[in-house]
Amino acid sequence: MSRLRAVAAGALAAAAAHAAFRVLTDRVRSARWERTNHAGDPVTLLEGPAYVAGSAVGALLAGPAGVVAVVGSGGFGALDDLAGDGASKGLKGHLGAAARGDITTGFVKIVGIGATGLVAAALADRSRPDVAALDTLVGGAVVAASANLANLLDLRPGRALKATVLAAVPLALSTGSGGVRSAVAAGAALGVITPDLAGRAMLGDTGANAAGALLGTALLDTTGRRGRLLALVGLTALTLASEKVSFTRVIESTPGLRELDAWGRPAR
Repeated sequence: MSRLRAVAAGALAAAAAHAAFRVLTDRVRSARWERTNHAGDPVTLLEGPAYVAGSAVGALLAGPAGVVAVVGSGGFGALDDLAGDGASKGLKGHLGAAARGDITTGFVKIVGIGATGLVAAALADRSRPDVAALDTLVGGAVVAASANLANLLDLRPGRALKATVLAAVPLALSTGSGGVRSAVAAGAALGVITPDLAGRAMLGDTGANAAGALLGTALLDTTGRRGRLLALVGLTALTLASEKVSFTRVIESTPGLRELDAWGRPAR
């Protein structure tokens, strides 16, 4: 029954995200949602709100934890998309600015996603008597770190969405809420991947943070303290590595990853 619910939730998320993108791009005409991508082409960030809408609808079938993760992280991501000035970059940049007394929208996003991640973890754990308060605290950090890592991948068409689908597949094989939430993350990604691969739209902080947070929340349903600690160590290591190493350079210089990353994009 849970597998059927996961399939239904994923299909619902895909349809809702696709429909939301069409409605938003038809009705919203604001330059605040427009950007220039790495290739110099104009793109819309409305894919992000569409992803949030679709995944939130699907996540309802697995309880409130996924909805809180998606809406909370997506909302703080939207703050950075719409009000961020880009003066500070990365975790180090925003924390450094805060230490100097300069509170950036990126810093507000870091704190906000951390708080919503903790709430999402608490909601996910409330029916698990085997989970202690420390486990929930680590779980909240996992949700926040997942949201940040997904955002770090949103630098080329389709990259963050492909990563979302690939990460969701093993989690979707689990029973229970984790399987449903991961199916929703993948379904919403597939619902908006066509314009993303075409270079007409991108997730932005809004959608990428939401996708990562939902995957992080799905992971909590399948792990205890050890699994969460291992996940947090891995996510933290990748985040710190991103401050020194270009993920794009690594991907483009690695056979297999390079082809997977480019798959589905139109030839230029």
